[in-house]
Amino acid sequence: MAVITILGAGVMGSAMVLPARDRGHEVRLVGTHLDQAIIDSVARTGRHPRLNVKLPDGVKAFAHGDFGEAFGGDTDLVILGVSSAGVGWAIERLCETLKKPVRVMMITKGLMPKDGTILTLPDFVQAEVQRRTGMVLDLAAVGGPCIAGELAVRRQTGVVFTSRTAGLAAKLCGWLETDYYHPRVSDDLAGVELCAAFKNFFAISVGWAAGQHEKMPPVENGAFNFNAASVIFDQAIAEMMVLARFMGGSEKSVWGMPGAGDLYVTCQAGRNSRLGRQLGLGLSYAEVKAGPMKDDTIEGAELGIALASTLKELMAAGRLDAAQLPVTAALLQALTANDKLAMPWSKLHRYA
Repeated sequence: MAVITILGAGVMGSAMVLPARDRGHEVRLVGTHLDQAIIDSVARTGRHPRLNVKLPDGVKAFAHGDFGEAFGGDTDLVILGVSSAGVGWAIERLCETLKKPVRVMMITKGLMPKDGTILTLPDFVQAEVQRRTGMVLDLAAVGGPCIAGELAVRRQTGVVFTSRTAGLAAKLCGWLETDYYHPRVSDDLAGVELCAAFKNFFAISVGWAAGQHEKMPPVENGAFNFNAASVIFDQAIAEMMVLARFMGGSEKSVWGMPGAGDLYVTCQAGRNSRLGRQLGLGLSYAEVKAGPMKDDTIEGAELGIALASTLKELMAAGRLDAAQLPVTAALLQALTANDKLAMPWSKLHRYA
């Protein structure tokens, strides 16, 4: 039995309680400052109010100020389940608490611009903790389609675990695999993390087709707009392959579960596809954020805004071929210049 401390009591971090407890591990769930109502509920009743389920018995809930107590010096694995915006806070907690290196598995998705290139979040976290403390952490990451609400009720789920540390992903698979949670090992950390982040970004473009359909005049046969959505989905996969190759990742991750599988799930529902729908209805990004999605954190939009300057510089310098990234360019224009999102149809579905 291992001691697993989950940092972040949102839906995804908390859903990981299920396979961890079902494998008999001790689980400590630590909230951020935004999670206090969740922690209070779990501590009082065992029920997670956002997942709308009772978590397994034996989960110990801790408020954000009690990470040191939760960590306790005996933690075998820290699972980071904070949002990408909370990564800095998580690094601070690790640096102020760690007395020795610990294994870390990241659920958090995102990429970081750095010195004219792009870093994965595991690489960024490892570098920051080493810079501040001198300790080198063994980091792993999770990719692939995993809807928290489904995992929380033990629906069949397949993901990949990846790490630059030899043997770590396989060890964690052994710790967390159940008859409903099926992690598999990948050695492609760069590709998996690229897909995990950019699937949110590209889901915006696929969602745009749904909004466009709502704007179209009715037709006598009641046709939908799925053909258009599939063209955009196909282009998103092609562009993720370009970006994965740039980061040293494998195309296999893009057409597999981390890329195509996760993009499919993300397009079914969620904030990224809802943003796309609003853009398809004709709103600008600023209008969406001022109105129907005012209080929503939209990971794909935040990723695009954070990486926009770096991506544009890479395309201008020819390190990325802009002709191969038309949807990326259109999304960046909509997110950063506040233009209405227009799909460059004549540039899509083109292969060398």
